[in-house]
Amino acid sequence: MAAGTIRYWAAAKAAAGVAEESYTADNLADALDAVRSRHPGELTRVLQRCSFLVDGDPVGTRGHETVRLAEGGTVEVLPPFAGG
Repeated sequence: MAAGTIRYWAAAKAAAGVAEESYTADNLADALDAVRSRHPGELTRVLQRCSFLVDGDPVGTRGHETVRLAEGGTVEVLPPFAGG
């Protein structure tokens, strides 16, 4: 399993109550399952609307179980932003 950092932004940060925390997971789906277990409630709802960057690369529509996480990697949790 890889260990790294999950960073929360905007509404995700507010819902998690922290700006970042560590993960230990092989893929994005497993990391997000662990996040949902640690932060049930509002963050679980916010995650449904978020997009994700893994080591700077957008996840897009790929299945989260197919997105491998690297040792020392970073997952950015990005809620929808308003503006133009």
